[in-house]
Amino acid sequence: MNETILKKYAELLVKSGGNVQKGQPVVVGCSVDDAVFGRLVQDYAYDAGASEVIMDWNDGHTIRARYLRGSDELFDTFPDWMIKKYDYLDDRGAVYLRIESSDPDLLKGVEPSRLKRATKSSRAATKEHSAKLMSNVLRWSICAVPSPAWAKKVFPGLSEAEAVEKLWGHILKGARADGNNPIADWENHKNNFTKRTEYLNKKAFSALRITTGIGTDITLGLVNNHVWVGGGETSKDGVPFFPNLPTEEIFTMPDRNKADGRVVASMPLSYQGNLIDGFEMTFKNGRVESYSAKSGQENLASIMEMDEGARRLGEVALVANSSPIGQMNTLFYNTLFDENAAAHFALGKAYPSNMVGGDDLSVEELEKAGGNDSLLHVDFMFGTQDMKVIGIGADGSETVFLVDGEFVDM
Repeated sequence: MNETILKKYAELLVKSGGNVQKGQPVVVGCSVDDAVFGRLVQDYAYDAGASEVIMDWNDGHTIRARYLRGSDELFDTFPDWMIKKYDYLDDRGAVYLRIESSDPDLLKGVEPSRLKRATKSSRAATKEHSAKLMSNVLRWSICAVPSPAWAKKVFPGLSEAEAVEKLWGHILKGARADGNNPIADWENHKNNFTKRTEYLNKKAFSALRITTGIGTDITLGLVNNHVWVGGGETSKDGVPFFPNLPTEEIFTMPDRNKADGRVVASMPLSYQGNLIDGFEMTFKNGRVESYSAKSGQENLASIMEMDEGARRLGEVALVANSSPIGQMNTLFYNTLFDENAAAHFALGKAYPSNMVGGDDLSVEELEKAGGNDSLLHVDFMFGTQDMKVIGIGADGSETVFLVDGEFVDM
C-alpha cells in the first residue's frame, strides 16, 4: 500500500478517531503482523502530544494456541495484573486505539464452552473499564487493516496478493480515508449525520415498527428521553472523537422490556472466530423467547446464555442502503464493516449516552429507566433493500421515515 495513503490513514485514527490531546497516554492494540502500520500510528500519537504510547501487541497464533492447548482453568479466570493495568491507564485518562485485522476463522474449531467461559470471565473483570468506554469517560477508536487470511475469506477467488489489495481498497473507501484530506472529509461526514439525528430527536418517537421482506416484523419501544446519535461522540471532558472508522449508522436505546415480534438476520454474524448464519429470533416483552440458526446454533446459544441481559436489546441502529459500504455488496466477516452496511440490532449492553443524562446514572438506575445491561454487546444485521421503518408517537400517530432502505422526509 502507498506509504502516503497509509500515513494519512494512521493520522486519521489518531487525530479524528481518538483525537489524542497533549499529555495523554495512548494505548494501541495491534497485531504483530501489522507492526508497520502500528508504528505509524505510534509516531502520529507522539506527534499529537501523547505523553507515552503503549503498544499492546497481540498475535493470532498465540491466541488460538491458548484456546486449543491451554489448561482448562485458564478460561474461568482473568489476571489481576491486567485489571490493574486498565485501572492505572484509565486513571491517567488514556486514549485507546485499536487496529483490527483478525482472521474471521481464527477460532474455528475451538470448544464453544471455552470461548463462552473466557468471554464471561474477562467481561466481568473489565466491566468497570468497559463502562468508562461506553459512557464516553474515555476516548477510543477502531480502524482496520487487511490480513491475508481475512482478505482471502472475503475474496476467495483471488490470489492472496490480489485479495489483500482489493480489501485495502474497500477498507480505505469505507473509512473515507482514500481522499486528499481524510480529516476534512470526516468533519463533513459528521455534519451530514446532524440532519437525521436532529429530526429523530425532535420527533421523540415512543416506538418503531420495522419490517423487511425476509421476515422481520417487530415493534420496538424506545426509552423515554432517548437520544439518537450518529457520526462522532464527545467525551466527558468535551473532546470530540469518532469511535469507529468507518461509521454510517445512527442509533439509539430500545426499552429493554418493549420488543415484540420476529427478527430475521440479513447477513451472517462472525462471532469469536465462528460464523452464525441463517438465524432468527422471536421477542416477547423485550426478551428473546426463541431462536434458531441454520449454522452456528451452539455459538448463538453461547450469546443467549451469557446472562439475562444478553437476551434483550441494547441498541437499534439504522443505516441507509446507499452508504458506501452498503453499495460494495460485500460480506466482510467483520462487524466493524458489516454493521455499517445494513441496519442492525445489538443484543446486550446499552450505551448510556443514548439517553438524556444516561452517563450520570448507575447501572441500576439505567435499567430501571429501560436501558439494558449485560456483559455483552453483540451487533447483528437485519437491514434489507426493502426495509421499512415507521415511527410511532406517544399519541399513536405514525410517521414513515425509512422506505426501501432509504431515509425520507428528513
